Amino acid sequence: MPIALVTGPGSGIGRATALELAIEGYHVVAAGRSPERIELVIGAIERSGGTAEFLGLDLSSLASVRSAVARFLDSGRNLDVLVNNAGIGINRRGLTDDGFEVHFGINHLGHHLLTTGLSAAFHPGTRVVSLASAVHFRARGIDFDAVRRPIRGIGYDAYAVSKLANVLFIRELGRRHPEWDSYAVHPGLVDTPLIPRWVRLFTRSSMLTPEQGADTVVWCATSDEASGQTGHYYQRRQVTTPSLPAQDDQLALQLWERSEQWCLQP
Repeated sequence: MPIALVTGPGSGIGRATALELAIEGYHVVAAGRSPERIELVIGAIERSGGTAEFLGLDLSSLASVRSAVARFLDSGRNLDVLVNNAGIGINRRGLTDDGFEVHFGINHLGHHLLTTGLSAAFHPGTRVVSLASAVHFRARGIDFDAVRRPIRGIGYDAYAVSKLANVLFIRELGRRHPEWDSYAVHPGLVDTPLIPRWVRLFTRSSMLTPEQGADTVVWCATSDEASGQTGHYYQRRQVTTPSLPAQDDQLALQLWERSEQWCLQP
């Protein structure tokens, strides 16, 4: 049975993705912080006839990411699909355990370490899907000093930078490892807890359901049509042109190299 690891499967797009992958015949490794919430998803998967397991993972702690990677690798299994779904929205402030601005640390750096660490279990054709956002168009670049400082006020710009980092990460991953299929996905404006309440009040009638938001994610993870494509940015099952900074190969390389250095620090 093929194996898919999904981060943040306790609610929203992650939950919908985990359920659909189980229906598609994948054993789901549900990776997150809350055993109680994720056990509810595992129960739903099992009631649908699928199989799943919990993997403890806190993306705000690189030590926790390393531990999760080690536990999966110790099982000796290959990984067929990795969905980097977990993340935080704009209304968070502060630093991660390792001293990074929380949006950058959780949305990007934790997933960078998770992906590169789990790559020992990848095989030709393994698919990596990272949840990005059209909000990345707001970011003009990445200030590598600013990602080590907490923000003031609403974190919209910091969130945009983290989503730009998601697109650049997939771009560089695709360049370095064409033997794997890597995708950055904008799921659309989805009605999930990540969307601030005041935004939801004005846009809920036009927002997508989590299941609709998961559609392109699952398509990239499983479809024969998406097989062999790598390093691109997707929306509505189509390759879409990202922002100009997201097409900057030098910025993608710089982000990768800095992330590698930061992840190696104890």
